[in-house]
Amino acid sequence: MARRNHYHVYVIELSKDVLFEAKFKKCNPHYITGKPCVYVGMTGLDPDLRFDKHKAGIQSNRYVKQYGLHLLPDLYEAFNPMSYDEACDKEVEVGIDLREAGFGVWQA
Repeated sequence: MARRNHYHVYVIELSKDVLFEAKFKKCNPHYITGKPCVYVGMTGLDPDLRFDKHKAGIQSNRYVKQYGLHLLPDLYEAFNPMSYDEACDKEVEVGIDLREAGFGVWQA
């Protein structure tokens, strides 16, 4: 029996204060001032629950824990849920698309 599709790609808006982090800034040389800064991830959990875990410091990305503001469901809801392989590919695709649009992007 095939496993059900239960993976999600999600996007979290980060505070602009993340731009003071040298590593983040270095990874986003084409950032356009005024565009959002975001974290793009994938999970087998509901994105709301995953965001809560990031903020609580449970398997958290440092930038999300410190600078995470809220989820941006308009940027990912149409894709979810999907298989693990699809989610891996889509996470990378979404990050590339947002970077090309001038966003500041971090992916784990």
